[in-house]
Amino acid sequence: MSDSTPATIEDVARIAEVSIATVSRAIHTPEKVAKSTRLKVNQAIAITGYTTNAMARSLRLGRSNMILVVAPDIGDPNFSSILVGLENEARSHGYGVLIGHTQNDAQRAVEYLKFLNSNQAAGLILFTGILPFGHETIAARLPPSVGIFEPVFNGGIPYVGVDDEEGARKVVDLLLAEGHRKIAFIGDSRTRLAYKRRRAGYDAGLNSAGVPAELRLVQEGDGTLESGRAAVERLFVRDTLPTAFMCVNDQTALGVMIGLKARGYDIPRDFSVTGFDDVPQATFMTPALTTIRQPRTLIGKHAMALLLELLSNGLPAEMEILLRPDLVVRNSVSTPSPRWRER
Repeated sequence: MSDSTPATIEDVARIAEVSIATVSRAIHTPEKVAKSTRLKVNQAIAITGYTTNAMARSLRLGRSNMILVVAPDIGDPNFSSILVGLENEARSHGYGVLIGHTQNDAQRAVEYLKFLNSNQAAGLILFTGILPFGHETIAARLPPSVGIFEPVFNGGIPYVGVDDEEGARKVVDLLLAEGHRKIAFIGDSRTRLAYKRRRAGYDAGLNSAGVPAELRLVQEGDGTLESGRAAVERLFVRDTLPTAFMCVNDQTALGVMIGLKARGYDIPRDFSVTGFDDVPQATFMTPALTTIRQPRTLIGKHAMALLLELLSNGLPAEMEILLRPDLVVRNSVSTPSPRWRER
């Protein structure tokens, strides 16, 4: 096979020593093909360059079978699991995925959107929670788009994620059941809609239990480890301490735990700490973190299915799909320490 001759599905089947139908299934419905067979097909695709040529043909025809995924931080522990769900659903319908890593740079985000105007991508999955400033100048109208993991603050586009308010309520209910009433919320935000919803769940849970406003300690944060550590320092400077820290995500919770341990406190004997997300590291923290588990792969699958529906029909069946979160109880929560209970 010469370099100038486009690879065909027959070439892939011949090298993999399987039927053409099996190659098609391995590409479009990989879950229906044995792992060993998928491996042979993928190796044959890599050897022949079949996938690359197929994408090139789609571009020459003026349309793309690629979906652009724009993410601010591909190192986020949540990203890889969601990407698995996105890719599997896309592949099963003959689409591929392009990843645009903005590194939290607004200009990079705008540059990636130019892919949509040049027919290099058919639709958009947006992790950033906000449409880049100036996106209106890139395209006359926004192409089929779905927000994922973080609701889009300024977009009004369909969204798929976890029910943040329900997850927060589950954490509050656990802490209340353990006897906590002075519960700090770490990670309040005016622009991160997911964080605002978690704060709403916190308030709703405490309202339901009749906990007065003076026992609620709310600290702003951006979801980073450092924001959690800094929140601990602010509370100690004010000498206004909770018995439990309810953190907006697991990274914040890790920062809180580091801040408390640096001051010589034990978790959960002195303070209880909870997170949200259940990133892989949550199991290995000391103590293991009680948190809310997001069904990340399922979120990715639903988001891609919704985008493909938009590409086919032009209208979403739903503007928002919220999946149920699970409370994962580990070792970072116990009853309030008597030394803080009456403070």
